[in-house]
Amino acid sequence: MTRVVEQRGLYFDELEEGVIYAHKPGRTVTEADNVIFTTMTMNTQALHLDAAWSSGQPFGQRLMNSMFTLSTMVGQSVTQLTQGTIIAQLGLTDVTFPHPLYHGDTLYTETVITGKRLSSSRPGQGVVTMQHTGRNQEGAVVALATRTCLMWTKEAHAAQS
Repeated sequence: MTRVVEQRGLYFDELEEGVIYAHKPGRTVTEADNVIFTTMTMNTQALHLDAAWSSGQPFGQRLMNSMFTLSTMVGQSVTQLTQGTIIAQLGLTDVTFPHPLYHGDTLYTETVITGKRLSSSRPGQGVVTMQHTGRNQEGAVVALATRTCLMWTKEAHAAQS
């Protein structure tokens, strides 16, 4: 019989508070990413779509859609932290974009677990709070978000299978 190894994130019991989880590889963002995401989500903001108009604005060029940046930052954490081990995303708070992300930049994300507790109403499950930080290739922080998830414990998830 061939052994099967399935990629997964970490269970509640495996996540450690205060540890920095670095998610690699980075993601180089493109003009196509920006235009497709912006138009797909019906965001007509000229800062994302109109190069001529944006050139006269304070940043001098188009900016990556901040929701694309947020989505990509959270997405970069999935394979390492929550793939197959999350039950639900409970919320996102304290979302900020302190520096713009531009076409051609590479987004790198790190996550720190800032809190975790077993659920008082859902045996075998726990609530995890994580702080995502997205940086560009020069190390400038381009996005921050606090995310709260409901996660399986390893034993309870095994019992579900």
